[in-house]
Amino acid sequence: MSFHLRMILAVALLALCIATLRAENVDLSTVPARNSVQLTIYNSEDITLVRETRAVTFKKGVNPLQFSWANTLIDPSSVELKFLTSADKLEVVDTTFPHAKPQMLYWNVQSEIDGEAKVQITYFTSGITWSADYLCIADKAEQQMSLEGFVRVFNNSGEEYEDAQVRLVVGTINLVEKIAQLASISQDDAKKELANGRLEELRKKATHEFMEKGEAKMKEVDKAGEALAEKQIVKEGLSEYFIYTIEGTETIQNGWSKRMRSFDGKQVPFQIEYRYRPQEYGEQLVRMYLLKNDLASKLGTTPLPDGVVRVFRDNGREGLSYLVHQPVKYIPIGDKIELNLGSDPEVLFELKKHRVSRDNLWLQINGKNQFRMIDGDVVRVEEKSTLVGWDEHEVYSQRIRNYSAKDINVEVRRTWPGHIHFRSLLEPKLHDYQTVDFKAKVPAGKTANLLFEIVRHQGRNAKQNNITLENAEIKP
Repeated sequence: MSFHLRMILAVALLALCIATLRAENVDLSTVPARNSVQLTIYNSEDITLVRETRAVTFKKGVNPLQFSWANTLIDPSSVELKFLTSADKLEVVDTTFPHAKPQMLYWNVQSEIDGEAKVQITYFTSGITWSADYLCIADKAEQQMSLEGFVRVFNNSGEEYEDAQVRLVVGTINLVEKIAQLASISQDDAKKELANGRLEELRKKATHEFMEKGEAKMKEVDKAGEALAEKQIVKEGLSEYFIYTIEGTETIQNGWSKRMRSFDGKQVPFQIEYRYRPQEYGEQLVRMYLLKNDLASKLGTTPLPDGVVRVFRDNGREGLSYLVHQPVKYIPIGDKIELNLGSDPEVLFELKKHRVSRDNLWLQINGKNQFRMIDGDVVRVEEKSTLVGWDEHEVYSQRIRNYSAKDINVEVRRTWPGHIHFRSLLEPKLHDYQTVDFKAKVPAGKTANLLFEIVRHQGRNAKQNNITLENAEIKP
C-alpha cells in the first residue's frame, strides 16, 4: 500500500509524554486490513470520493492516529475521520500536520474504552476515471438484438484498492449552484470567494454531499446482493445525475484498468430506417438502427452514459458480421438510440433536378418606386428598369432503387432558407420553419420516384422567412 494508517497507543500518561517530549512506553500496533473500501467516481471533475472502514483497537486515554498519503493524488485537506461504533466514547481532540513530515497528519483520539471500534476514513483523490462501451448483436432477421453495457475503470491515483465497491456518477453536477446554496450567498458572491480559498472549500463540501446521496439505497442492495450470482447495477436518481452501483467488489490496481459489466439487455426490439439528411449525414442515404431506452425495449431503468457502441449482426453461418463503431452521447430514460450503419449497397439513392423556371417578374422603372409585372418570357421595356423580384421554380425527384429482399422505410429531411413554397403529394410535415420532412415506403426490388417542387420567392416577392406546404401534383 502506498499510504498507511497506524495506531500509536500511549501507555504512559499524556501529560508526561508532552512534558518530556519523548516516545517512551509507546506501542506501535499493526494496522488491520481494510474491512471495506468504496470508490464513487465522478469523471467531470476528476474527483473520486474514497470511503474505507477499518477495525481499530483503542486504549483509554489519548491515542495518536497517523495517516499518510505519500506518492498518491489524495487531497489532504479532504481527509475526514468518523467513528461508526462507540461514537459516544471516542472523540477527535485535534488534527496536526507535522512540519517535518509534509505528507502525513495525526489525529489525537480521546477514548473512554479499551477495545475495538469501527472507524471510517473518507477523502477525495484524483486520477481515477471510467468510460462506458456497449456491444450490440442483431439477429439474422434484424428484428431483435442483444445489448450489453460495460464500464472500464482506470486507476492512476498512486493507490491500489483491493476488493473495492465501485459507484459511477453519470451526468453533470452543477456545483456552482450547490455551493451558493451551501454558503447562503449569491452565485456572484460565491465566485468572489475564490480569492480567499473559500470557494474551494465549499466546492468540496458540495461534491461530498452529492456523492453521499444514494447511500441508503446502496445499503439495501448490500444486504440483498449477497446471494446474487451475477453483478447488477443499482441506479439512484438524483435530479441532474444518476449513481450506478456495481454489485460485488473488484480489485482496482494502480496503473491498470478493470472492465466490468453494467447491464445485459436480451431480445431488445429495434427498427430499420433509411434517412436522407444532408445537414447530419452528408449527401447520402444512410441505414439506421433505431431503438429506445425504455421499458418496452427491455431497457429504460436508467440513463446510459457517453460511450462507444460496437454493432454486429448474426451472419447465419455461426459467425458475426461487423457493422459499425459509433460514439454516443448521454441517453436519458425514454430517449432514442440511433445507430448509423452508413450507406447500403443494396439501396441506391439519386437526387435529380428535372427543370428550373422563373415567373412573377417585377421591374423597378427609372430607379423610382414604380413597378411593373412582366408576363411572358421575352419583354421589351422602353424605360430604364431593374429586375427586383421573381419566383424561381425547381422540380426534383428523390429516386430510390431498393434491390434488397425487404421493404424499406425512407425518411427525407431537407432545409431550404428563405420564403419557400414546397409542393408535392408526399404528405410532408414541417420539422421546423425551414425544414421539410416526408416519408415513403419502397417495396423490395422496386424503385420510387418522390417528386416535389420548390418555389423560391426572391427579391421583392419574398415576404417572410419560412416554408409553406402545398398539396399539388408535380410532373417531372
